[in-house]
Amino acid sequence: MQITRQADYAIRAVHYLAQLGTSQRAATSTVAQAKRIPPSFLAKIISQLSIAGLLHTSRGARGGVSLAREPKEISLLDVVEAIDGPILLNECVGESGTCDFKDECPMHPIWQEAQEHLVTRLRNTHFEQLTNGKGR
Repeated sequence: MQITRQADYAIRAVHYLAQLGTSQRAATSTVAQAKRIPPSFLAKIISQLSIAGLLHTSRGARGGVSLAREPKEISLLDVVEAIDGPILLNECVGESGTCDFKDECPMHPIWQEAQEHLVTRLRNTHFEQLTNGKGR
């Protein structure tokens, strides 16, 4: 499994903004340059993160982008799912349970456990921890 490049860029952008705190705004061009994100990609990412309630955006000379919540209230899972949607290691661990072999498959419990560990780790890692160097 690999998160998309767009989700990786979103994590970088939110991390940059988390380092500024909720009271400061940054121009999208500044974020793009600092985190090496193509500006066209960043515009779409910021829109998605804003719709998800993670960022505030404002236009004009004093405009920019800022966090909508405190860094301690934004998890890696929030950002990844805002961009990529729900994380699924395999379709059989989704809510729909589309696998016909679920009850007899020896891999299902392993996929389920791995899914739970990954989601829990991302849910429990917040940007405050990452800005303080405690993301390990």
